[in-house]
Amino acid sequence: MTRSIRRAALLAVLGAALLGAGCSMMPAYQRPAAPVPGNWPAPSAATGAGAAELPWQQFFGDARLRQLISIALAGNRDLRVAVLSIEQALAQYDIRRADQLPTVGATLGGSRVPASEGHKTSYSAGLGFSTWELDFFGRVASLSEAALAQYLATEEGRKAVQISLVASVANTWLALVADEELLELTRRTLATREESQRLVRLRFEHGVTSELDLRQAQSLAESARVTLAQLTRQRALDLDALALLLGQPVPPEIAAEPSTVSITLPDVPAGTPSEVLTRRPDVRAAEQQLVAANANIGAARAAFFPRISLTAGVGKASDQLSGLFQGGGWGFSVAPQLLQPIFDAGRNRAGLAAATVGRDIALAQYERTIQTAFREVSDALAGRATFGEQLRAQGQVAEAEAARYRLSELRYRNGVASYLDLLDAQRSLFVAQQALVQTRQQQLQNQVLLYRALGGGWAAP
Repeated sequence: MTRSIRRAALLAVLGAALLGAGCSMMPAYQRPAAPVPGNWPAPSAATGAGAAELPWQQFFGDARLRQLISIALAGNRDLRVAVLSIEQALAQYDIRRADQLPTVGATLGGSRVPASEGHKTSYSAGLGFSTWELDFFGRVASLSEAALAQYLATEEGRKAVQISLVASVANTWLALVADEELLELTRRTLATREESQRLVRLRFEHGVTSELDLRQAQSLAESARVTLAQLTRQRALDLDALALLLGQPVPPEIAAEPSTVSITLPDVPAGTPSEVLTRRPDVRAAEQQLVAANANIGAARAAFFPRISLTAGVGKASDQLSGLFQGGGWGFSVAPQLLQPIFDAGRNRAGLAAATVGRDIALAQYERTIQTAFREVSDALAGRATFGEQLRAQGQVAEAEAARYRLSELRYRNGVASYLDLLDAQRSLFVAQQALVQTRQQQLQNQVLLYRALGGGWAAP
């Protein structure tokens, strides 16, 4: 009995040693060169903490916006799916890792067979080691490596989803703030035009002005009503979009109150493209997918070599169930098996070709992810370089149109200018004021996009 146990332990140790000595068929992984320039097209003069080191709680100063982001991180369904995908990928990795070790189970059985004296009964109990592949050529290890890389890619994908969610909530909320500001501007404009229409109607009824002036005033008032209806609809759409991001209705007390003038966001330095590539989770996820595809090539190559498996068991047997655990005889069995592929109709060759093409696909996707990241940062930097001047100039346009409207109204009342000049000034002022609000909104949203493109917005919950 003691000798059998020692022999079983010796075989287990030998198998573990052979497993550890197995070679790997995986190609040596080297990170591909980034297919982008070494510098950004637009200059980046901002200084301070990088986006990846700046938590979103510090980047967004408005308390209501921070509350909305917190609600979204707790209730957004896309983020919930990303978190569950991590758990699924981890379970798959645990399965692959378990394949590297034997499965041990307890066995208990009995049999009754005909014999010359009647029937013979025997009972057995012991431990069984299921078929265990001795991974000489690294097939199981390669599959485990691929599963680990898939898990890491899923983890990085979760971070990318959160970064995108934070930016989407912020930009949708900024659009809602601009909607409220534009609605208030349109209501004031409509009230002014309705009053102008009333005065023109009185002048027309007293024969002071022509019907042409009346119809022009009426057209201008109705145009303001059209804009009011459009903005009301747009506000409803933005609220619906925000509710979808939050995973629940938007709390009415924090929907949107401030104006775009009162919102400020910090500038963040862009750094170099190589730094951004190490910060962005989507780039890291794409690289892990490439690592997984590279490991699959190792598993496909190992399929051309012999597959050695081992099945073993140790236990006791007795003619009496009551004496099974008191007496009985010990037994030990070992059943090694070697399978050498000879003819498989090209299955292994096709498997290797598929794994190689899969690696090439993962490489192309990795390079495209890098190029997309480079473009997103470049676009946002171009916006930062130009939105400031555009906003300043648009502010000057709005001031000039406001002065023009005052002068046109004064000239019309004194009979120097026609009513058409006054209506044109009203129309131009409204357009300039709308453009000013929209430009401020676009500048703020561009800052959010730059923050996201540089890898900002991720913080562990």
